[in-house]
Amino acid sequence: MALQVSRVDIWAGSVQDRPGGLAEKLAALAEAGAELQYVTARRAPEKPGTAVVFLAPIKGARQTRAAKAAGLHKIRSHFAVCAEGGDKPGLGAQITAALAAKDINLHGMSAAVIGKRFVLYLALDSSADAAKAARVLRQMP
Repeated sequence: MALQVSRVDIWAGSVQDRPGGLAEKLAALAEAGAELQYVTARRAPEKPGTAVVFLAPIKGARQTRAAKAAGLHKIRSHFAVCAEGGDKPGLGAQITAALAAKDINLHGMSAAVIGKRFVLYLALDSSADAAKAARVLRQMP
């Protein structure tokens, strides 16, 4: 399978729950040259009128300044790993079973398939768990 595995910093921030709220955040990053590979957004039911966005990567000083100016911050409460590779039926089950076998608990998971390739983002509770998860993913057959 030969997965490409990397550690990733995830950024997050509040978004106004209205048409264009998310577009404003993304436009600020685009102007700074960000080539985002991961974006997920959802309403925040606990805070009516707001949503939350999670995204990556933010690279370099210019993008970091733009992200901060847009009200985004690097998440420090969990740690992320990205894996990419060829897709096959049951791969998600295989990956999550391999992580569970090494006693790795996930904070969150997001995955998508495009054509015959997949990309997977795992959120973990500690840097040590992220390093352990990355090792497990690199050893997948």
